[in-house]
Parts: sequence; structure tokens; C-alpha cells
Amino acid sequence: MTDTVTDLLARYWATGFFVVATLGLCAFMVGASSLLGGRSHGVSKSLPFESGIVGTGDARLRFSVKFYLVAMLFVIFDIEAVFLFAWAIVIPEVGWPGFWGAAVFILILLAGLLYDSRTGALDWAPEASRRNRPSA
Repeated sequence: MTDTVTDLLARYWATGFFVVATLGLCAFMVGASSLLGGRSHGVSKSLPFESGIVGTGDARLRFSVKFYLVAMLFVIFDIEAVFLFAWAIVIPEVGWPGFWGAAVFILILLAGLLYDSRTGALDWAPEASRRNRPSA
């Protein structure tokens, strides 16, 4: 039993030191900011501002649904890049079955992109400018 504990300590001491050092650094930064930070209170301290400009109007703006569609498409294709990068790293190990699996994955995503394009999810132009655009 003691050999196992000693072996684990010898193997993972760097990881434990890293965790303890990270927690210590976080505690130090929070403590230093609370000790050294300003404590002034007033009317202007409670006003929210961004880039030195006091905000006006309502913060709850309505966004178009197309904004969320494009955001979801970005996330989907960003994750695709992560999967394909991992696949590219292990090409020698996965061989042809891995190639065909990645090809099916890409074809499914291309079918989704084609569907989004056909349904108009990627059209950002207003209706008036779409009617005036010459057809291809």
C-alpha cells in the first residue's frame, strides 16, 4: 500500500503542485484586489458605462432570427473543424475506414449547408434588394 502511494506521489507531484499553485495565485489576486482596490462610492459609481460613454435606452434589443441561425451554423462548422483536425492527426491509425467515416461526416454537413442555403437561412439581404438582384 505504501509503495502505491509513494509511486503515485512520485508520478503526479507536478500536477498537484500546479493545482495548488493555481489556487494560491487566484486567492492572492482576489485578496490583493480587495486590499488595494478603490472604495469610493457615489452616484457615478453605480452607473453602468461602456467605453467611457453612459448608456442610453433599453438594453434588451431584439435580434433577427437569422443572427441566431448564423451563430448556430458557425458553431456547427467550428466543431466540424475540431473533429476534422483530430481526424487528420490519426490518419495513419484509422486508415480507409476512418477516411470513409470522415467523408460521410463531411457529406452530412454539406447536405445541411445546402439545405440552409435553399431555405434562405444564409440570405442577409432585405427583401427589396433581393427582388432587384439579377437572377443567376
